[in-house]
Amino acid sequence: MTFNEAVATQAPAWVGIWLNLLLLGAIVLPLALFIWKSTRLTALFTLVAGVVGVAGVMALYQQFGYVKLLGLPHIVAWTPLVIYLVYTLRSAQIARAPQVIIGIAIATISVSLAFDYVDLLRYIAGDRTPLAMPAA
Repeated sequence: MTFNEAVATQAPAWVGIWLNLLLLGAIVLPLALFIWKSTRLTALFTLVAGVVGVAGVMALYQQFGYVKLLGLPHIVAWTPLVIYLVYTLRSAQIARAPQVIIGIAIATISVSLAFDYVDLLRYIAGDRTPLAMPAA
């Protein structure tokens, strides 16, 4: 079963919606930062962290299945990214539109990280149950 099939069949409907919003807010929307010269490096960092996060989730899914450990790649790639984005937002002289995009990315990624850290802590504490049980 693919990751998308697992989400569609094993997770509550809101998880699929959240993953689409996460993809939009954390990876797709920040691609617009390539438009402005002052935020191209930020766009590149966001793109790389997004690809690393998604690829890592897919690799872990293939290895372990739909477990709470799947957030680990997000933690590794996105925690430093959020720190960088907050620093960029506070220190850089950038136009209003990129500020909004960066703010949306920070908010979206931060919510995802909150889920990911909780799941990782549960996994470390010994909770190896799947993220969601199959629908009956």
